[in-house]
Amino acid sequence: MAASFKAIISLVLCLMMAVSVRSQLSSTFYDTTCPNVSSIVRGVMQQALQSDDRAGAKIIRLHFHDCFVDGCDGSVLLEDQDGITSELGAPGNGGITGFNIVDDIKTAVENVCPGVVSCADILAIASRDAVTLASGQGWTVQLGRRDSRTANLQGATNRLPSPFESLSEIQTKFTDVGLNDGTDVVALSGAHTFGRSRCMFFSGRLSNNTNADSPIDPTYASELSQSCQSGGNTFVNLDPTTPNTFDRNYFTNLQNNRGLLRSDQVLFSTDGASTISIVNSFASSESAFADAFAQSMIRMGDLDPKTGTTGEIRTNCRRLN
Repeated sequence: MAASFKAIISLVLCLMMAVSVRSQLSSTFYDTTCPNVSSIVRGVMQQALQSDDRAGAKIIRLHFHDCFVDGCDGSVLLEDQDGITSELGAPGNGGITGFNIVDDIKTAVENVCPGVVSCADILAIASRDAVTLASGQGWTVQLGRRDSRTANLQGATNRLPSPFESLSEIQTKFTDVGLNDGTDVVALSGAHTFGRSRCMFFSGRLSNNTNADSPIDPTYASELSQSCQSGGNTFVNLDPTTPNTFDRNYFTNLQNNRGLLRSDQVLFSTDGASTISIVNSFASSESAFADAFAQSMIRMGDLDPKTGTTGEIRTNCRRLN
């Protein structure tokens, strides 16, 4: 009985600690120390999109890849340096870009509020702006994260989902970090409603589509083959219908076997997949997708944040202070 009581007390204390960490994130965190941070970030994102229509997709990918490795702590931004082996060498981070946009945002924020706003929070705010500036629905970003003083190459290698993976492999990686294997998987995959992918990440599906779990429309496959004639580094729209708009068309594409990556199409085409009904729901309702995406982004942003005195506020997002 005593052992059982001790176990219950231990569980309660763990839950209280988890709630305490989450409670340290707040939408008003910078209200007194950097009240204009949101408008500064949005302004730089607007400028970035004027010259690069992929800017929003680049930022969301950085935020996603950051949060999946030891929580949202800016570790994905660190380059190789003394004591740091960058996560950028992980296969899942191949071709990841957008660092120049983060640099520009950080510079603008530092000019107004030096040493106050973390790089991890900049990614969170900019990701919301990436969606709203592409005609998507926003959400209230929770803030107060601090930046990691370490990187985790092994974690990035093992935890980041791959465009070549099966549904079960993707779902396992989501549940391993604390997200769910249904709505979170489908909603966050919906970020592929804008942005581009290199041909190397899907060309195998065009010439040898042996994966029964990810069929591809023959006409679409032919169009993609034509687009990829210049080689594997050629970029193709993830959403062939509205490539620069954040909308539900990603899901209607899946219904028509026009998901670009295997990891996209498996959400709808795996026999008996638990995700099919969610895809159908999002395909039929813009608001259902928008609401779910917002909630999943908030949950993802809440993964193991560093707060209080843990970590640091980097002045250069690519290097330790």
